[in-house]
Amino acid sequence: MPATHFGVKYAVHIITSHFGNLVAKVCENLLKRGPLTLRLLIGFTELTPQQVKNSLLILIQHNCVQPFSVDQAEGPKVTQYVALIDNILHRWRFAKFMTVVSQEFDKECELIIKDLLENGRLTLKQITEGEYAVKDTVEKSFLKLVNAHFVERCPAPEAVLEEASKDAPKKRGPKSSKIVEVPETIEQRVVAVAAPSAAMRFSILTDSETDAHGGSSSSMSTGDKRKHDALELDEFANNEVVLWRANFEEFIRCLRHKACVENVRARLDDGAALVLRAMLKSTRTAEKKVKTENSVPVSFSTIYEEVINSEAGRNLTCDRVKASLSLLCDERDVDEDESYSVDLKKILELAQNDEVESIVLKRYGRDAYKMFRLLSTSSRALETDKISDMTLVEKKETPTILYKLWNDEYLLMERLAVTGARQAQFLVWKVDRPIVWKHVLDEMFHAALNLSLRLAYEDEQIKEVQLLPAHKRTGPLGKQWQRFRNVVYVMHASQLKIDDAIMLFHDF
Repeated sequence: MPATHFGVKYAVHIITSHFGNLVAKVCENLLKRGPLTLRLLIGFTELTPQQVKNSLLILIQHNCVQPFSVDQAEGPKVTQYVALIDNILHRWRFAKFMTVVSQEFDKECELIIKDLLENGRLTLKQITEGEYAVKDTVEKSFLKLVNAHFVERCPAPEAVLEEASKDAPKKRGPKSSKIVEVPETIEQRVVAVAAPSAAMRFSILTDSETDAHGGSSSSMSTGDKRKHDALELDEFANNEVVLWRANFEEFIRCLRHKACVENVRARLDDGAALVLRAMLKSTRTAEKKVKTENSVPVSFSTIYEEVINSEAGRNLTCDRVKASLSLLCDERDVDEDESYSVDLKKILELAQNDEVESIVLKRYGRDAYKMFRLLSTSSRALETDKISDMTLVEKKETPTILYKLWNDEYLLMERLAVTGARQAQFLVWKVDRPIVWKHVLDEMFHAALNLSLRLAYEDEQIKEVQLLPAHKRTGPLGKQWQRFRNVVYVMHASQLKIDDAIMLFHDF
């Protein structure tokens, strides 16, 4: 889903909090105006060339901006800069990313990811010379993270796009079996072109993998050795340093899987959640993209083997696992080889429905909730009196409630005229999901922004008390400090919940 009005404001606030006003001013212009050249950025921001250059370097270092140029037949190439709003929003999720790593890896891996999240991009040398114990141990931990796709090579310093006419998608021929997905926005196109090839993205050659003569270790296949040799020659020829970064895509994939599992747990039971988690874990590396609609097909034996790997799963018999699979998978989700696949898109859509209906219930009451639910599940627009009859709401109250929902952009309204002996006009109502869902997402960004601003305000008010030693925070100062801690706890919890909801609508 594209960025919304308050989504942009929230992204600018994140950059302001992390890097200050000058960097935020450059980023804001890129977010609001789209890709810009250095000359245009200097003009729009009214900053000095050096200030703009330094700001861009910071944003590029932290994966928030990507340079690119268009390969034109005539004229020189001009470097432009595009803001990567998804990566900016991910900066608020670093704690969640660290939790994912802590659940799967050791302390060394946690420290490596922490270093990459804090610094944006690092060479392997910088990582191994950080706050770690032994170089060989760090390299092994680093290799684990690369193999698990939590760490990746950085994209090209400057992506080169083809001209629009050449870059347009080709029509599918009669013998073609696939349609190649073409990224929709300029940001998506730039990211796709700048990304390393699949073979290079998670390719690494450390000192521990080479022998004394500089050759590859025997554990590497001939194909892998050839790739690494070609890579080293390419780096030497271009005098480029290999930079590494945290792979946000893999973290979002893990969080998406977790959201699917928890929604299945709430909707079905613990057994179904365990089975789904086993399916997703066993096929995670086979997924081609984050927002895959269906899980990768997997056999029953593989599912059961993964289920009993967990302590909770050892209580499940084969029959229980099969029963859970029947709840998770329709007949069309089971292929001829008896491999099972789950409709992840449907699970997340149901979760989105629940989220929006919960908002309507809390904000407008049960009658409005019943009307909204009826319209969101209806395949056509409904007339006011019919809505009243089907929801058992008083006819004189129905128009008032519907108008309020319409005024707050939760419903669409149309006026229909009936011609005949007696001309009449009546209203019909419906829920347009893409429009309403985008509006709900914008409200979530607005709420997240307000919470963050309030936290900053509370922190500013208590600064003098924070500077005092703990033993001096007594009496009124002690009460003030305790109130601050309570407020911060509640606000942080609210931030986490809102961000979960934002990811459900924006990232998953």
